[in-house]
Amino acid sequence: MRLVLDACVLFPERLRRVLLAYAEAGGFAPLWSDRILGEWARAAEARLGPVAAALAREEAAALGRRFPNARVTGWEALEDAAGLPDPADAHVIAAARAAGADGIVTLNARDFPLRALGAAGLARVDPDAFLRAEYAPAGLLAETLAAVAASERTDDFAHWIKKAGLPRLAKALRT
Repeated sequence: MRLVLDACVLFPERLRRVLLAYAEAGGFAPLWSDRILGEWARAAEARLGPVAAALAREEAAALGRRFPNARVTGWEALEDAAGLPDPADAHVIAAARAAGADGIVTLNARDFPLRALGAAGLARVDPDAFLRAEYAPAGLLAETLAAVAASERTDDFAHWIKKAGLPRLAKALRT
């Protein structure tokens, strides 16, 4: 599955780590444009200051090396804000269309109405719902989460996952 990652799922560090670890394990193919990565850096700067923005730009460059096929180009001609509450989000749909993506992973349901996405042949993918649907105790996501957990200093990884904005996945880990 080919999925564009919206900036709002790249900015929270924990959520980004889980999604990209799963992508690296082969769970899905992540996609983004330079503009999406720029939004991530601007969000980091707005919330955490210029040092965070610089770190986001450095990590974005590292992601380019880690996922060399993720960068989407040539989307500009496809940018069309019709049907979107926020025309500034049209570039995300354009990138998804240019890449032949299956959907957009976003927390921003309000600005990505199903009608507009459906007209573009795209799905809106909530990260928690997606990862919960992918989770099986002996599956690829479980192995990925075990690797992420090993790098964390926490006695309660399910709580860490919940704080990553993944409450349904956290609940599955507890059962």
